[in-house]
Amino acid sequence: MTDDHYRLRPASSSPVAPGGLTHVRADGTAHMVDVTEKPETTREASAQAVITTRPDVVAQLSDGTLPKGEALGTARIAGIMAAKQTPALIPLCHPLPLGAISVDFEVGRDRVTVVARVATRGVTGVEMEALTAATVAALTLFDMIKAVDHLAVIGDVKVLEKSGGTSGRWSL
Repeated sequence: MTDDHYRLRPASSSPVAPGGLTHVRADGTAHMVDVTEKPETTREASAQAVITTRPDVVAQLSDGTLPKGEALGTARIAGIMAAKQTPALIPLCHPLPLGAISVDFEVGRDRVTVVARVATRGVTGVEMEALTAATVAALTLFDMIKAVDHLAVIGDVKVLEKSGGTSGRWSL
């Protein structure tokens, strides 16, 4: 390949691939979507991840008596930190000035649902940041409980809602 192959091409020479995939050029190569002309709007998203385990382990999570210590607070901080690192983890994500990040837990009999909410004022959405926060918080919970339940399962990872931008607001 020539050096010219790696040079930035103007948007006009990088049309979107057939089918409207914005991260893929017509020639099949991946690229970061050009958002420089998009207007700034307030954008928010929430996502979840669910960790399923035994009821006795949920009780230990709730009362902070796990062998590794207080898991919910540790997972909350891990999720917040993860949201801020999303563009370092997901190759085509834009770095965004995150204005708010929250990670909360809905404790059930045999599961904990992690709900992450992220907000920004920017030119692209924060769904990936919310998903990253929820998932890493759930992974942290798994790490904290694996000594007492190595069969715990993380699942049901999904975006719950988003708002802002041209697609507007939607929720499950």
